[in-house]
Amino acid sequence: MKRLSTAAIVTALGVVLAVPAAAQTAPTTDNTAYGSTAAEFLLLGAGARGAALGGSFAAIANDIEALYWNPGGAALIERPGVTVGTYTYLADTRYSWAGLAFPMSGGQRTFGIHGGTFGFSDQPVYTVENPVGDGSTYSVNQTYVGLTYAQNFSDRFSAGITGKFISDKLGQTSGSGFAVDFGVNFHALVGARPIRASFVVQNLGTTIQHDGSGLDVGVQRQQPLGQGTIPQETQPARLRTKDWGLPVMFRLGLAFDFIASSSQRLTLLGEFTQPNNTNAGANGGMEWAFNLPSGFTVAARGSYTYQADNDLDPDATTAGFTTSLSGQESLDGLALGGGIGYRSRAGFGLAIDYAYRDLGVLGGTHFYSATIHW
Repeated sequence: MKRLSTAAIVTALGVVLAVPAAAQTAPTTDNTAYGSTAAEFLLLGAGARGAALGGSFAAIANDIEALYWNPGGAALIERPGVTVGTYTYLADTRYSWAGLAFPMSGGQRTFGIHGGTFGFSDQPVYTVENPVGDGSTYSVNQTYVGLTYAQNFSDRFSAGITGKFISDKLGQTSGSGFAVDFGVNFHALVGARPIRASFVVQNLGTTIQHDGSGLDVGVQRQQPLGQGTIPQETQPARLRTKDWGLPVMFRLGLAFDFIASSSQRLTLLGEFTQPNNTNAGANGGMEWAFNLPSGFTVAARGSYTYQADNDLDPDATTAGFTTSLSGQESLDGLALGGGIGYRSRAGFGLAIDYAYRDLGVLGGTHFYSATIHW
């Protein structure tokens, strides 16, 4: 394969990061379905490494987290392993993720199973009639379970697909759905330095419609006109909810190893994202990893995700007031992290990773994960 020049790589990275800006200036009708999707927890990620790299990780995903970020990258997993991660989210909620992968046929293909869960439990119920609570509680439990198959079709290209079942329980109501993720990974060398490109579609599937005893109500038949007040017996009924689509996400990423040697690696990453429930975004990140003679590896990571819906007018002149939120909101999308790992000569490996993500005025969140390979 003909090798590309460094200038071509810089140009390609510029294209990836410039696409969102070009898209925003195009004179097209905005058909974005803001706030109209269910099961938003499907976008919370998997593992601290991916969280620190803010989504652009999909281009270099070659470990257990690839089961979530890019099924195509799962074909590059070298050894069987398991990753478990937990995410301290907002308002005392928690998101946890786990994945298990098995490379087969000498690394030609990989099978994996993974799942995530988000929610909280035993929260008091407050109503207009009982503003201090009536003693009852409610819980939220959102879960998905996925099966992934990935295959290397050549020494340059791999692809994978995931099918996943989604359960969404909100108090005394629940709904379910099915979705598919699809991803590809292209990897080559440019001047003895690896370059990778990825394309991923996530959560393409059915809608979710909730049902359950929480929708049960009592109704009375409307009084006929001119007949006065006629006693009516309350009849049981159940409200019918609207079905909601899933948060579909399109990702296009590019990664280039600016430094690639036996002792260290510096990878620059860029990604363009297009969700179906908000405007397009972009991400840039960096991972710097060091291989120590003792078999240990140490990595530092950082990224920033541009989110168009965080653009606030600091003057807000059209609204007649000013706001001081824009400075804090500009930090929303900043992520930092690192990790330490060990691999023995026999192939056994262990890694522990951490990530911090700033959510602007909502504060910061923390993601921890651990991985074992054998």
